[in-house]
Amino acid sequence: MAGFQNSLAVRHWLTFATGLVECLCFAGAVFGWASLVFVLQREGYFGSLCVNTTANATEVLDCSGQDEQFSLVFTIASFVNNFLSLPNGFIFDHFGTTVARLLGICLYTMGTLMFAFSTSALSILVFPALTLVAGGGILFLITNIQVGNLFGVHRSTVITLYNGAFDSSSGLFFVIKLSYECGVSLRAAFLFISACSVFHVIRTFFLMPKRFIPYPLPEHYTYGYESPTHHRHHPLTYETTTMHDKDAPVKQGLCKTLRECVLSRFFLFHLLWLSVMQLRHYLFIGTLNPMLQGLSAGDPSLVGQYINAFAITQMCGVLCAPWNGLIIDRHKGKTRAAGESEQESDLRAMVLSLSLTALQCVLFSVCAATPYLPLQYLTFVLQVLNRSFLYGGNAAFLSVAFPGCHFGKLFGLVMALSAVFSLLQYPCFALVKGPLGGDPLYVNIALTMLSLLPFIHPLSVYLHCRRLASQRVKTGADSSRKFLARN
Repeated sequence: MAGFQNSLAVRHWLTFATGLVECLCFAGAVFGWASLVFVLQREGYFGSLCVNTTANATEVLDCSGQDEQFSLVFTIASFVNNFLSLPNGFIFDHFGTTVARLLGICLYTMGTLMFAFSTSALSILVFPALTLVAGGGILFLITNIQVGNLFGVHRSTVITLYNGAFDSSSGLFFVIKLSYECGVSLRAAFLFISACSVFHVIRTFFLMPKRFIPYPLPEHYTYGYESPTHHRHHPLTYETTTMHDKDAPVKQGLCKTLRECVLSRFFLFHLLWLSVMQLRHYLFIGTLNPMLQGLSAGDPSLVGQYINAFAITQMCGVLCAPWNGLIIDRHKGKTRAAGESEQESDLRAMVLSLSLTALQCVLFSVCAATPYLPLQYLTFVLQVLNRSFLYGGNAAFLSVAFPGCHFGKLFGLVMALSAVFSLLQYPCFALVKGPLGGDPLYVNIALTMLSLLPFIHPLSVYLHCRRLASQRVKTGADSSRKFLARN
């Protein structure tokens, strides 16, 4: 039996480690778009949109049309990255892990192959290519979040770590940029990434469940491929018990049905919290290249230097995200007050995480709005720290505040609705390029003011927990008076 327990532990850690590699190296590649744009510009993608203009009696090459096209590619892909979370969540909840992962692998591989066979003459292929990579990547993340269920009290830490790895995978396009500068063609790089799909397939069948990983985890629970001999000699709990069992007890106090959850105050404020900060990040990433070109007076070597710095900081997301999970798990571990439910304790633990995330976004937005080039190094650090906290906190809050049977659908819905809100990034970009004459100052000021709104969410959660605590005190006092009256 000890050997069997050891084999389960090894499998759990293999699942965790390979999932971390998958999220770190592939899932969120779309967020490294700024690095890939640098390469695509060198290759002449959308180059026909650059025109010669005269400025101060000097003829210059105006590529604002090319910049706008690249921004549109990212806008569409980032929208799909989030909006597809809704159908993906339903697919995951209904069909299970294997089906969802195989769909994600197909989408991702199709996208990388389109990149491999695109050329400057077929620049239009960049639109579906980045969109497919984004859609496949979000399925990798959704199916990996459940791995946290294997690690009990460290569940939030694992969830936030995976979300941080998802952010850090933006470094994939940075690696492509570096290899391109060393002589590796764009086609060879993307063909290699396409071949890595074999790793995803092997992991799907051997290190992931066919359906779901339940929470809490039953004793001797196993998943993946098992030989018949192994089955006969060990009492196993198979995947028939799932985290989405309709007869399983649900969290009390907030909602039971999906409709109640979606219409709850917590869900609506959480949607506001996520949407505003996500819009700020998407606009920053989508406009990074033209912003750096403006601040560096068009010096390509200086732009390349800052793009490299940005890409390197993005890869540190996996180091930042666990801090959020540790903050949540540390507060969860505190002794509960008399009569305090586990869910109330978990919600109280989320208040600090939600507040810190909102504060980081304000600081990041202020730095991004300041037109001083050296300050952008600090902006890059704040941006990756905030994004790591944002997406890790999003998944952690949904898993704490709402029933597990609705997690996939609620995760997909909140990401889809926030994606609709994120479409505002393109009119903002058009406003900067058009009426504002390339000066983003006023848009940045407006976004900084908007980034104050997410503080409503942690305040709402705090007031909810305080109200429940007051009710407990009042109920306890009433009970004491009745007891004394009887005696």
